[in-house]
Amino acid sequence: MEMPDASLFVSSHGLEGWAITDMPVCLYVVVYARLTPVFFFCPTFPSFPLLSCGVADEIVGTLGEGTFGRVMKCIDHRRGGVSVALKIIKNVEKYKEAARLEINVLEKINEKDPDNKFLCVQMYDWFDYHGHMCLSFELLALSTFDFLKENNYLPYSIGQVRHMAYQICLAVKFLHDSKLTHTDLKPENILFVNSDFTMSYNVEKKREERTVKNTSVRVVDFGSATFDHEHHSTIVSTRHYRAPEVILELGWSHPCDVWSIGCILFEYYLGFTLFQTHDNREHLAMMERILGPVPSRMIRKTRKQKYFYRGRLDWDESSSAGKYVRENCKPLRRYLLSEAEEHHQLFDLIESMLEYEPARRLTLADSLKHPFFENGGASDAAGSKSWDSNRDISR
Repeated sequence: MEMPDASLFVSSHGLEGWAITDMPVCLYVVVYARLTPVFFFCPTFPSFPLLSCGVADEIVGTLGEGTFGRVMKCIDHRRGGVSVALKIIKNVEKYKEAARLEINVLEKINEKDPDNKFLCVQMYDWFDYHGHMCLSFELLALSTFDFLKENNYLPYSIGQVRHMAYQICLAVKFLHDSKLTHTDLKPENILFVNSDFTMSYNVEKKREERTVKNTSVRVVDFGSATFDHEHHSTIVSTRHYRAPEVILELGWSHPCDVWSIGCILFEYYLGFTLFQTHDNREHLAMMERILGPVPSRMIRKTRKQKYFYRGRLDWDESSSAGKYVRENCKPLRRYLLSEAEEHHQLFDLIESMLEYEPARRLTLADSLKHPFFENGGASDAAGSKSWDSNRDISR
C-alpha cells in the first residue's frame, strides 16, 4: 500500500515546522506526554494511526497562532473526551524560557485556586516533547475583542459591561493578592467561556447584530505576569493599555493592571480604543486631553524629560498630530452614552481606575465595592453568577 505524503497532513493541519515524522508504518504527530501513549486515527488518513497521548489525545484543529507557536484544539480522552486547548511552543530558547516562566505562574495559580473560583484560565498539565513545550488548558471561546470585532465593533450593553468588569476585577485582585501583576491585560486576553449569541436586525443601521448569550469570562495569557519579588521590565503592557508610570519609566506594580482595566471597560462600553496611538508623546497628549494634565510630581520624577518643557507636556497643538488629538479625544465624561445613573457610576469607576498617580489609583479590592456593582452588579465571592443577554443576574 502506498504511504501518503506526510507534508499533506502537515499542511492540512497547519503544523508546518513541528516535529512530525513520516514513519515506514504509520504517520506520527507529536503530541506526547509523560503518560503511556494511546493510538487514535488521523481523520485525513483514517488507515494511519495518529500517535497521541497523555494530556491531549486527538488533534481536532488549529485555534490560533503567534510568534511563540500554535494553539491546537484537542480531545483529551483521559478527561472523558473533553476538549482542551494545547499551546505548543516553538523549539526556540527564548520562547521556551517564556513558557517555563508562564508555567511557573500557572502552577502558582492552580495551587492557590484549585477549584478555579477566581476566573483565571486553568492549566491542566504541561510537558516537553523533544524541545517543544506543550501546555494544556481548559478550552474557552472567542476573546471579548474578537467578539467585538466580528460584531462590527458594536459595544456591549451596560449590564454586560458590569458583569465582565466584576469578573475581571475579581480575577486580577486574586492575582494581586497572590503577589502577581498580569502586565498585559487587554480585551484579547479576556476570553468568553462560551461565545454563543443571538442575532437581531437593527433597522436603523440596516444590519444584523449579535448579542452574546452569557458574559462569563476568564483571564488568560500569563506569559508576561511578574511576581512582586522578580525583576520588573522597564516597559510592559500593550501600548493602548499602558499606564502613565510605565511610559514615564517611574516603576510599576499592581496599579498598572488597574489602569489597563479602566481602558478595557471604556472599550467594552463604546466599542473603540480609548488611547489609539503608537507614540509616547501623543499618548501623553491624549491622556491630558481626556483626563487633564499630568501631575507635576510625575513630571519632576521622570527620566523622560524630553517629553516636557518647563514642567508641562511639550506638545504642539497646531501640528497635524495636535489636530488629530484635539478632534479625536475629549474629556472622559463627554463619552457618556446616557445620563442614567448606572452610566455615570461606570464612568466614576473608570475615572478612579485612570488616576495618574499609581498610589491614588483605585485598588481592585475597593473597585469590587464600587456603587456600579451594587444594583445587581456584585457577584458572589466566587464570581459564579452570570449576566446573560436578557437580564442582569441569572444562576
